[in-house]
Amino acid sequence: MADNVFVVVGLGNPGPGYASNRHNVGQMVLDELAARMGATFKKHKTPNQVAEGRPVPGGPKLVLAKPASFMNTSGGPVSSVLGFYGLDARSLIVVHDELDLPFDTVKLKGNGGHGGHNGLRDIIKATGTNEFARVRIGIGRPPGRQDPADYVLRDFSPTERKVLANLVADGADAVEAITDLGLLAAQQRIHAPS
Repeated sequence: MADNVFVVVGLGNPGPGYASNRHNVGQMVLDELAARMGATFKKHKTPNQVAEGRPVPGGPKLVLAKPASFMNTSGGPVSSVLGFYGLDARSLIVVHDELDLPFDTVKLKGNGGHGGHNGLRDIIKATGTNEFARVRIGIGRPPGRQDPADYVLRDFSPTERKVLANLVADGADAVEAITDLGLLAAQQRIHAPS
């Protein structure tokens, strides 16, 4: 069973005040995946909101998890949901915002450091490994001298919002590609020039 189950974590901050922030784009991708599967997020025995389903009948089961903690303390909820399902980080996909990618870009990564992302830093610390798949959603660098910490906690601009639905759909497609094809084949598909 575990070979066909993935825990997909969307990073962000809890509560409606943060829902449209750049920092919450990972959770926006999870909302898209849940909608595709006809699944609903519910309170869970772990400190997460969880929705479960299969993108295609007979395909892999996805456990979509939104940590009920703030971004910087995502590790505990992620570790607990993996433990609840009896899975390790090889079954983990983390969807998160990425300052170092231009807005409207999606890239996949299989391991590595946290790159200054505090949510990833806490997950690596809590799980004891950096070897899990990441779907990196590009939000770009802040303009001028704006503080990156301030920038990620602001909503997308009106111009960005015009293409945000497409970016979120691309992120959801990337998650499905990983679960259907494996990370390497998914990277080749997602990173191929269009």
